[in-house]
Amino acid sequence: MAALARWCVRHRLVAVLLWLLAFGGVTAAAAVTGSAYSTSYEVPGTEAGRAGELLSAGFPGLGGDSDTVVWRTGSGGVRAADVEQTMSRTLDEIADLPGVSSVTSPYDGQGTGQISRDGRTAYAVVTFDQSVEHIDRSAAQAVVRTAKSAETDGLRVELGGSAIGLTAASSGHLAEAIGVVVAAVVLFLAFGSLAASLLPIATALVGVGTAYAGIALLGHAMTVAAFAPMLGLLIGLGVGIDYALFIVTRHRRGLKRGLTVTEAVTEAVATTGRAVVFAGATVCIALLGMLILRLSFLNGVAVAAALTVVLTVAASVTLLPALLSLIGERALSRRERQRLAEHGPQPELPTGLAARWSAFVERHPRLLGSVALAVVALLALPTLTLHLGTSDQGNDPRSSTTRQAYDLIADGFGPGVNGPLTLVSRVDGADARLALDNLDATLRATPGVASVAPARFNTGGDTAYLTVVPGSAPQSRQTSDLVDRLRHEILPRAEQGTSLDVHVGGVTASYDDFARVIVGKLPLFVGVVIGFGCVLLLLAFRSIGIPLKAAAMNLAAVAGAFGIVVVIFQWGWGSEPLGLGRAGPIEPFLPVIMVSVLFGLSMDYQVFLVSRMYEEWLATGDNRRAVRVGLAETSRVINSAAVIMISVFLAFVLGGDRVIAMFGIALAVAVALDAFVLRTLLVPALMHLLGGANWWLPGWLDRRLPRISIEPPECRAAHERLDAVVAELEKEQHQDVRDNPG
Repeated sequence: MAALARWCVRHRLVAVLLWLLAFGGVTAAAAVTGSAYSTSYEVPGTEAGRAGELLSAGFPGLGGDSDTVVWRTGSGGVRAADVEQTMSRTLDEIADLPGVSSVTSPYDGQGTGQISRDGRTAYAVVTFDQSVEHIDRSAAQAVVRTAKSAETDGLRVELGGSAIGLTAASSGHLAEAIGVVVAAVVLFLAFGSLAASLLPIATALVGVGTAYAGIALLGHAMTVAAFAPMLGLLIGLGVGIDYALFIVTRHRRGLKRGLTVTEAVTEAVATTGRAVVFAGATVCIALLGMLILRLSFLNGVAVAAALTVVLTVAASVTLLPALLSLIGERALSRRERQRLAEHGPQPELPTGLAARWSAFVERHPRLLGSVALAVVALLALPTLTLHLGTSDQGNDPRSSTTRQAYDLIADGFGPGVNGPLTLVSRVDGADARLALDNLDATLRATPGVASVAPARFNTGGDTAYLTVVPGSAPQSRQTSDLVDRLRHEILPRAEQGTSLDVHVGGVTASYDDFARVIVGKLPLFVGVVIGFGCVLLLLAFRSIGIPLKAAAMNLAAVAGAFGIVVVIFQWGWGSEPLGLGRAGPIEPFLPVIMVSVLFGLSMDYQVFLVSRMYEEWLATGDNRRAVRVGLAETSRVINSAAVIMISVFLAFVLGGDRVIAMFGIALAVAVALDAFVLRTLLVPALMHLLGGANWWLPGWLDRRLPRISIEPPECRAAHERLDAVVAELEKEQHQDVRDNPG
């Protein structure tokens, strides 16, 4: 690491130019190729997945995205001459728009049932010629503009569907800008130097910007979810600014001790930079743990997020040293430079609130540890009610046209119309056709079913599907119960003695299947992530206790973050005021992604806090002093880093995207809990209580483990000298035993 830092300092302009070329080149390539993100979360091999495959094979014309245009009259009815004339003309115009395959109007014979019983609400189905991931936003916007042009004082028009969701107003990069501005303010207050406060931001922006464009290219090579770029941006800005902050802080400390700029940069990268690499490695391992789930779109999310972390770490240990050498001693504030010139270098001793807090924890470890455990348990309690399920446009903000269309359809036709189930089967022979006719009647008599459309056969007559409208909303437990009842009771009885093999698909069925797959693999996933993280910490700190405490703390942070997510998004406490829509279930894929991201980020503070304690332990062998000094010297920078990361994460809530907002709030809560409760309270309290046992490692294991450590070279040398002394003492003891066997 020291050699890398010296090269970057000597060739500072080359290092900066290489990064700018990489950023510009990848961005240009992404602009030329465009993006190819996926919005499909179906899991191959599940029943809903097989239903989708059968439907696509038998009915190729149904492959395009289907959206709805809903209108409601204030007085009169939708069959009034003026309303029918206006909407028929509008629907004809929509049918002629580019990208639109067909429009099913309620005024045609095919639109039977698309007018409500009170006659005041109607909807048309707009089918695009492609699936939603291949629909241009401009095509969907043209449909919205055309439909909205029909509105009058007595006629309200709203639109819903996946393609229409693409037109939702975007805040652009407002969220990122706000987070960066808040981070800049915190850095300036911490450093007092404008140059030093801008460098972490510049480093993070270059690394994250390169990764953001790289994710767009990645989408052409593998399945990458549509939210992956924003997730990568959210993670990258948070960790990128923090990693650079830690290195700049260590560099400034070296300058205050009288080191030259080159010496200070080299020491910062060789010490804190090594910790940054280890922290980044734990984040990447946690993210790449998603690969064991073997879900294609999660693979893309994992690789995209890990790519972002890798590039931010690389920028922190290469671009940042070059920039630090360019600004020279301006990394210190004017007052600090003046004091250094007048009084010379002075040792930087931990003082103020950080030192007093560290001493307070040392005096009251049991009391403070109990308080921290109580806080974590309280925040984690709502996690016990976690419900994974369908979050749809009924959870959009109240002001959005998709939410209003959803509510109009639910009020006029029943909530189940927003998420019908699709029953698909191969049809072989007359007995199968007869069974389908009987199934139609059976389904209508099934509790929880509001209506059933007659079976439709493809042109070859070998595939058919029925549309079943539940009596409850797509995201309700009643609809999930109906799916289970159809699969395990109703359909098996109907299939007996026939060649039918009916598969249940649809939005609710797909999400339920996905949730089952996720929950089934979650224990293995969590075990692998924890195991790899513990191995890294074991190699870094040569201790059994440190990795075990880290795993427990990380699980606590994850549980607390989940608890707050459940309260806000599932219970709905504040989701509407935040512009995130009404309460609803938690997306099935969120637990996996959140566990991997939160576990990785939680490791960061563990590495930075314990690495300083480890340095002091190797130098003195005094556990109380190591914990006290480590906490006093790192708590201020950890708290500053936490404030920055929390600000960046919470800023993404302003974007209005429900999924990204879930990530932002979960990450912000986890970091706050981690920094202000776990790492500066519970961890040091436990380490005081455990004493020298914190650093215990069996001798046989110590001799077999490879030497991969994050402490500075001089500390490693001290550690090796200590090992030699211990080995010599053990040799003398064995000699005494042989000489005096009695």
